[in-house]
Amino acid sequence: MSILLINFPGLRLLPLRSSLPPFGLTWLALLLALGHAVLATYAMREKSTTADELAHVTGGYTFNHWQDFRLHPENGILPQRWQALPATVRGAAFPPLDTPAWRKSEVWLTGYAFFYQSGNNPAALLFPARAMNSLFGAALVLLVYGWSRGLWGDTGALVAAAFCALCPTMLAHSGLATSDMGMAFFLLAASGAYWRHLHDGRWRSWWLSALLLGLAAVTKYTAVLLLPLAVVMAAVRIFNPAPLTLGGATFRTPPGRLGAITASTAAQGLVAVAVVWAFFGFRYSVLNPALPPGEFNLPWGFVLSFGGFKAQAVEFCRAWHLLPEGWLYGLAFVLKHAEARAAFLDGNYSIHGWVSFFPKAFLYKTPPALLAGLAVSVGLLAWRFRSPAGSRLGGHLYRVTPLLALFVVYWGFSLTSHLNIGHRHILPTYPVLYILTGTLGWAMVRTWANSRRTGLVFGLGVAGLLGWQTATAMQIHPHYLAYFSPLAGGPAKGYQHLVDSSLDWGQDLPTLQKWLEANRRPAERVYLAYFGTDEPARYVPEAVLLPRLPGFDRPRPWHWPEPGLYAISATMLQHVYQPQRGPWTLENERQYQQLRLSDASFRALKAHPRDRPDLLLGLTADEWANAWHRYELLRFARLCHYLRARQPDAQPGYSINVYRLTQAELDTALNGDLRQLAAAIERAIAQPPR
Repeated sequence: MSILLINFPGLRLLPLRSSLPPFGLTWLALLLALGHAVLATYAMREKSTTADELAHVTGGYTFNHWQDFRLHPENGILPQRWQALPATVRGAAFPPLDTPAWRKSEVWLTGYAFFYQSGNNPAALLFPARAMNSLFGAALVLLVYGWSRGLWGDTGALVAAAFCALCPTMLAHSGLATSDMGMAFFLLAASGAYWRHLHDGRWRSWWLSALLLGLAAVTKYTAVLLLPLAVVMAAVRIFNPAPLTLGGATFRTPPGRLGAITASTAAQGLVAVAVVWAFFGFRYSVLNPALPPGEFNLPWGFVLSFGGFKAQAVEFCRAWHLLPEGWLYGLAFVLKHAEARAAFLDGNYSIHGWVSFFPKAFLYKTPPALLAGLAVSVGLLAWRFRSPAGSRLGGHLYRVTPLLALFVVYWGFSLTSHLNIGHRHILPTYPVLYILTGTLGWAMVRTWANSRRTGLVFGLGVAGLLGWQTATAMQIHPHYLAYFSPLAGGPAKGYQHLVDSSLDWGQDLPTLQKWLEANRRPAERVYLAYFGTDEPARYVPEAVLLPRLPGFDRPRPWHWPEPGLYAISATMLQHVYQPQRGPWTLENERQYQQLRLSDASFRALKAHPRDRPDLLLGLTADEWANAWHRYELLRFARLCHYLRARQPDAQPGYSINVYRLTQAELDTALNGDLRQLAAAIERAIAQPPR
């Protein structure tokens, strides 16, 4: 991958040489990339299925095996197809297609049946998919190396690649079968390839840029940001006085360059459209006509209800079949769900997000070593371009235009986004920061050339930063997804700041299982509220299931809280996606106390309301079941309101909080009035950390 973006004429800031031959440097970079992929995959070998992975592998299998695209087109067809290749080649058993779940494109129900009810070994489906995705991470490490080598020389490239390969954020998402790492790679690669083609008139550069644009478009819909990125890069190139050569012709005036770039970019867009069609089998309809018919899980009318120009553009392309139906539906789905989405940040709740969400997520989830390295790098560049060297700053900034444009445009989009559900959504900006840290290697070589003593001191400082980054990765291993900086209180405090894919994506059921085996007392009850797509019974079959997300339409027995261990996923604890979202309210309290008056009847009816007609009191069995459901959710919400103030007794994997509750605590949290609950919360807050 490093061949994509190196060897621009005059690209390096300073001519540098390494003591190692180029062949040896290439091997070191390859070892870093391979080590990153192995470490990421190895860390996830005993992690349970995260929320999106079930849909990715299931959707990818149906794309590959059935050439049917009704399931999950909204998360990028390329990574799903890639990750599901091992399951497809091996011929994994798939549930029957003549089912309501298949006809209604229910990816979660179909995926649950595929993973846990069709005779497949879930690990055999998941581990190879994660290994396949780790290759995107390895490719990104090499891409960072290639960019940095062109800017900072060999030593700087190795420093940047090391920061990249050892970052917990990179390791977390390389080891998961999702589309985030693929998008980070293709967004950087496509940006660089487009910029290269604006300076290299050869056809191979043009084709590389066009193909990468198409591959980005089928990786994740974030690829639409390549349009404003291309506009920025094209504008910068148009006003650069250097002649532009494209297609064998040379253009020396701004109008000429504008026309040539416009025509070239439009032609690349046509190639990208052809790539999209190829991934959807050159068929407009998502449905394979040889399979049972069906419909989208959410109708077109709903996903286009966000309105405006964007909806009109999708509708126009749909009417004229300009792009495959699955791609257009996925784009509309993403745009619709970006309008408003429940989000959590530092104990606050919103459906429209916060401008501060991603800056805070960046601060909370970025290792201090990387932050320190970035601060030193910025200082070094400021020193490098001080007067009179500062007069050459414009030329150097021109050479890194695609990096600056990617960082500024992506962050501008992120700050205004209403989709504040995960730190992973700013993952594509991290490679720019890793490349920036290559300044440290450049400065190390420069200081060594001027003074070996000073160079040695500086080199030890750089080694210390890399050692710090390595120690951070080792300390959090294998719980990379749950990494939080000491600036945020470390991973133990992570659940107070962020949840969902920033911390708790359902990955720690095996870790919980091991903790229970070591710490559970004889005959001690276990209650579990799980956020994720694995099957809890595979790890803790004896647990009483509290509310979970997603529920997969699986019935849960009626239960009553008793003393024991309460294992609650951080996302469930914070009540981000529950009907009683956010803090406990007076209206919640009113409904709960009203339903609690029927607690004795609920206990008598238990799970068989038809056996006690004398207790129905004019209500149907279904109405009693619905009342029980509301009572259970309110009771769980009240319990979580108390537990959010209480220190957990353990945190397996940092994403699941475990509380050992006594009858007295349960009575206070669930059976007392608001004054008693408030007093219990005050006592819990005042208690020292456990």
